[in-house]
Amino acid sequence: MQQAVGHVLSFGVAVAISPMPIIAVVLMLGTPRARANGPAFLAGWIAGLAAAGTVALLIAEGAGADDDGGTSSAVGWVKIVLGALLLLLALRRWRSRPHGDERGELPAWMRAVDRFRPPRAAGIAVVLSAANPKNLILTIGAALAISQTGASTGAEIGALAVFVAIGTLGVATPIAIFFAMGRRAVRLLDGLRTWLSTHDQAVMAVLLLVIGAKLLGDGISIV
Repeated sequence: MQQAVGHVLSFGVAVAISPMPIIAVVLMLGTPRARANGPAFLAGWIAGLAAAGTVALLIAEGAGADDDGGTSSAVGWVKIVLGALLLLLALRRWRSRPHGDERGELPAWMRAVDRFRPPRAAGIAVVLSAANPKNLILTIGAALAISQTGASTGAEIGALAVFVAIGTLGVATPIAIFFAMGRRAVRLLDGLRTWLSTHDQAVMAVLLLVIGAKLLGDGISIV
C-alpha cells in the first residue's frame, strides 16, 4: 500500500490546489448560510471525487497487464494522452493568467452563492470535483498509478482513500478555519480569495506542467 500511496500523492496535491472550488467555498462562508453550505459543499466534493476515483480505478484495472505480466502498452498510451492534455491545460492557464494586480473574472454562478442552499452547494461541489476536466485527468492518472502497483484490493482502496483525503484539503481548510474562528476568519479568508483570484492561473499552470511532463515521460517509458 505504501507504494500505491506514494504514487498518488502528487495527483492528490494537484487536485487539492484547485483555486476555483476554494474561491467558491470561501465566498459561501461569507454568506448567512455558511454553516450549512460549507459542510454540504465539503460532502459533495468528497462524494464526487470518491465516485470519479472508483470508476477510474475500475477502468484502470480493466486495462490490466499484458500477456508477459508487464504493464500493458495501452496504459502507456493513456498516460501519454493524459500528459499531453495536462500540458495543453497548463499552456492555456498560463496564457489566461491575470497580469499585474488584475483579478480573474468570477463565473456568474459564483456571484450568486449568497442564494445557495445546501443541496445546490453540494451539487456544485460534485461537478467541480468529478466533472472538472483538470480533476478528471488527475483522477484517472492517480487510478492508473494505483493499478500499476499490483497491490491488493484493500491496499488499492486505501490508496484511493488517501488520494481523496489529500485532494479534499484545499476546500476543507477554509471550512475548518471558519468553524474554528467564526466570523473572525472572514478577513483571513477574504485575503486568501484575493490572492487566489490574482495568482490561480499561474500556480495551476506550473503544477499541471510538472505533472503533465511526468505522465508523458512515464507513458513513453512504457510504450
